[in-house]
Formats: sequence, C-alpha cells, structure tokens
Amino acid sequence: MIPPDLRVFQRLGADADHRVAARALEEAGWQPCGTGDWAFVFRSPSGTRAARLSPFDPCAPYTARFYREAADTREVPRLDLERGLDGGASLLVLEYLTPVAEPVARAFLAAVSDPGATTLGAILARVHASALRELPWCGPLDDNPANVMRAFDGRLVLTDPFFADGPRLYGSILTDAAAVARSLPPDRRRHLLDIPLAGSGPWDEEIRARMRRALADADRRR
Repeated sequence: MIPPDLRVFQRLGADADHRVAARALEEAGWQPCGTGDWAFVFRSPSGTRAARLSPFDPCAPYTARFYREAADTREVPRLDLERGLDGGASLLVLEYLTPVAEPVARAFLAAVSDPGATTLGAILARVHASALRELPWCGPLDDNPANVMRAFDGRLVLTDPFFADGPRLYGSILTDAAAVARSLPPDRRRHLLDIPLAGSGPWDEEIRARMRRALADADRRR
C-alpha cells in the first residue's frame, strides 16, 4: 500500500516540471519548510517526510544513488522516492531530518568520511568518482557540517554530499556557452536559471537575459 504522503506523486504526469510538482505538493498539504541555492524543501502532512524539489540539479541522481547504495549503513537518509521531472528538474523524497550542533556534525564527518576505514566513506568515494567522470560540472565533496542531520530515531545521517560547481558552470554560460550547450542538452537544462539561490543571492534580470541569449545562440550554432 502506498503511504498517504506519497499518493500525490502518482498524480504527476510524465511532463510535470518543478512548478507543477510544487503546486501539487501544496495542494496535497505539503508545507514549504526551506529554500537553498539549488532546491526548495516541503514537509509532508504527516511531518515524517521531506521533498527536495530542484528546478535544475545535475548531481541529484548521484545523491539518490549514494542514499540507495549506503542504505544498509543507516548513516544516510531513507530515500522514499526519486523522480526526474521535465526539463532537468528533480524530486527526492526523504525521511524528515532536523539540524544538529556543529561540533556533533564535524565529529560525525571525521568518523565516517575516510574511504579506507568506513563503509560509508568507501561508498561516498565511489559514487563521487563516478560523478566526476560523468558530470563535467561536478564539484568536490561538500564537507559543510550542515549536511549532517538527525533522523526521528536519533541516528545521524549525511545528506547532500555532492554539488555542481555553480560558479564555474554559470560563469561559463557567459564566457563559453558552447561548452555548456555541449555538456548539457537543452532538455536537461530547461530550468537552469530557475534555481532559488537563497544563499548566494539571485541574478539580476539583465544577467539572466544575457545567459538565455548566450545559450540560445550556442544551441542555434549546434
């Protein structure tokens, strides 16, 4: 039986993008509870799940893979659903997590991150190596202590260890749009300029317009 929290996702059509998904979540009683640079977060009506909804996040499939492969360690969030959305958007549904104090987070990172000493560290290194090979804009591992959180059962988990190198990727749109167009087909970057940028701050409309023109010109030349 599908849990009530997850039934909303059965109603999302194959062509749903992040905007359609956000409306569906809110209509089903999911509440916005956070915004980052790359994604919006919603909490389920039961309070036990969180949906991470990103207009554009090329690292999301690797994050989901990491959660699946490391599930037996119980040191990653439980992944209830992964779904790619139209235009390169992504949706991950996880168990709901809460923040922990920075010293606790740093101690956890130090204890689990060594690929030669822990199962979690080995899986993390393996999935990251794949991302670096396959994703032109993959950044280094994110050691931000805010990525360590606590589940309802008290265990500590590692979230969001992979990220796209945003400054390099978005900067390249204005300096070498052809390289961006080659590495990210249009159907995987349709919403590339819709990420929230809650921490870094949004681009002004003139910059967005220049980026759109640069990519459109690169696509026409291709």
